[in-house]
Amino acid sequence: MARAYRIRSTYMVVMATAMLAFGATAGLVSLPGQGRTGVARAAPLGAAVTVRPFTDRGPQARPQPSTKPSKKEDHVGAAPAGYLLVAVPRDLTARARPEAGATAVGVVPSGSKYYDVPTTAWVEEVSDNGRWGRVELPYVWPRREGWILLSGLRRDQTFVEVHVDLSEHRLTVEKRGQVLFGTRTAIGTSSTPTPVGEYFVTDRISFSGGYLGTFAFGISGIQPHLPAGWSGGNQLAIHGTNDPSSIGTSASAGCMRVSERTLDRLKPLLRLGTPVIVER
Repeated sequence: MARAYRIRSTYMVVMATAMLAFGATAGLVSLPGQGRTGVARAAPLGAAVTVRPFTDRGPQARPQPSTKPSKKEDHVGAAPAGYLLVAVPRDLTARARPEAGATAVGVVPSGSKYYDVPTTAWVEEVSDNGRWGRVELPYVWPRREGWILLSGLRRDQTFVEVHVDLSEHRLTVEKRGQVLFGTRTAIGTSSTPTPVGEYFVTDRISFSGGYLGTFAFGISGIQPHLPAGWSGGNQLAIHGTNDPSSIGTSASAGCMRVSERTLDRLKPLLRLGTPVIVER
C-alpha cells in the first residue's frame, strides 16, 4: 500500500487534557432520539446500548469464503511518520482548495452521525503554508474530500492504521509500518458491497450482544446500496457478530464483521481518528 496518505508530523504530544478530548470519548453515546446536540453521556464499555444504526443485519444466506492466499504489499523507504489527527469542536466548512475564497464542498461535522461522539478527523495532507488540512468528508456519497482550516484545532497523531482487503476478506492492523496482526472479516454481499475508500474511526460503542456483537467501531463512510426495505442506518462500522460462521464471507450489508477475540485486540489500538483504508 502506497504511503501517499501518510503525513509527517512534528507536533508534540498534547497534554493530558487534550488526550481526554481524543481518547476518553470511547463509549460516548447520545440519548436515543436526542439528535446532534453536542451533549453526550459516557457509557461504560460493558453497558448495553439499544440504538443500533450501523449498516448490518442478522444472519443471511451467503457464499463460501475466498480460498486465495492472503497477501500484504511490501513497504520500502524511511521509517513511517504518524498520521495527523485533529479535534473538530464545531462544524467546519470544507473547501475545494486550501484558501478561504474557494468553493465550499461540504462540512466536517463536530459529532458522529448517530451517537454524537465528538469528531476526531484524520488529516491526509497539509497545505504548503501549514494552515489547511485535506480530509475525507464524513457520511457523504459520492465520496469527496475538502480542505479545512487547522488554526485553533487540537492536534495529535496515531501510528496505527487499518487496511481492509475486500478481495481477501481480510483486515490487517499496522503500527509504524509493521503488521501487528491480520484476521478474516465478513464484508458486504454482491448486492450490498462494502464501499472502498479512505475512512477514519468516528465511534467506539459497546453493546450487550446481538448481531453487532459486543462492540463497534463506527467509521466515516456510508453504504449507498442498502438492501430493499432497509430501515436501519447507513453508517459503516467494524463490529462483532452473533454469527461467527459468517466471518470471512460476503454476508453483511456493508460493514466488516470480526470475532470477539479480534474486538479485544482492536480496542486498545483503534482510537478516534484512526485511518481505515478499504480497498479491493
